[in-house]
Amino acid sequence: MKTFLRSLKGAAFVAGLWSVGCLDTTHANADELVHFESAVVKPTPFQERIAQQNGRALQAIPGTPLNGYLTRPPGEGPFPAVVVLHGCTGLFPDVRKTWSERLSSWGYVALFVDSFSTRGIRETCDRGPLGHGSLLADRVYDAYGALDFLSRLRFVDPQRIALAGSSAGGTTTLEAVQLGGAVQLMAHKFRAAIAYYPNCSAANGDMTVPTLILIGELDDWTPARKCREMMAQRSGKGSAVQLDIFKSARHAFASPSLKTGTEEYGHRVEYNAAAAEKSVSDVHAFLKQAFSG
Repeated sequence: MKTFLRSLKGAAFVAGLWSVGCLDTTHANADELVHFESAVVKPTPFQERIAQQNGRALQAIPGTPLNGYLTRPPGEGPFPAVVVLHGCTGLFPDVRKTWSERLSSWGYVALFVDSFSTRGIRETCDRGPLGHGSLLADRVYDAYGALDFLSRLRFVDPQRIALAGSSAGGTTTLEAVQLGGAVQLMAHKFRAAIAYYPNCSAANGDMTVPTLILIGELDDWTPARKCREMMAQRSGKGSAVQLDIFKSARHAFASPSLKTGTEEYGHRVEYNAAAAEKSVSDVHAFLKQAFSG
């Protein structure tokens, strides 16, 4: 909640959703560039009351225009969908291609959110833990803007949309569905959440939707022990949280481009075929279960 509150600029709130008219919702092609804005954020009743007592009105500020890449399965739908958030290095075409094809083959619409290009950012890995800083809450709004966008498309089932992210995007995912956070201000809600190697120290573990966390046993960037600690301190409120820790796996274990392993910002990142394959299987099963109701 602290990171959420830090993002409020004075008494103003992020607002606005760009028209979806820029997208032909009848014939959306694979990997199509789309445009939308971060979500409308409304003040809580408490914030409105305090503002009124001080004789002030809360002013909305425009949301940030964002780019995204949309892929859909063949057919008319409506399909379940997944919003995908990138890590601190930005949105890589090869990762987008792999996961868009995978999700589409499973029967899901996929929307990959680019949180950096319209903000003039190349990467944020040197900005504190996984490059978040004050951008964490902004990216939460990005996720809900993507959710609002998808909910207006006639080939998407608005009741079956999940949020997924890796690394910094995984941390954002946990923040976005955490009890008591920004989710309470949003009209549309996610159905489930998936976080690859997130920074679990930023979450309390109480989630509003079923959540799957996938992390490597040897991760020295976002340590698995932080996720274990998060699970231990959960209050028992909210939805089920599944923590999968993969033996001998490091940060970014699901990235085939890191087969030889390397050092990034003082941390070891390395592909692990066994962990990657099992994680994909776990994600597939998790989404199938989450969307079955």
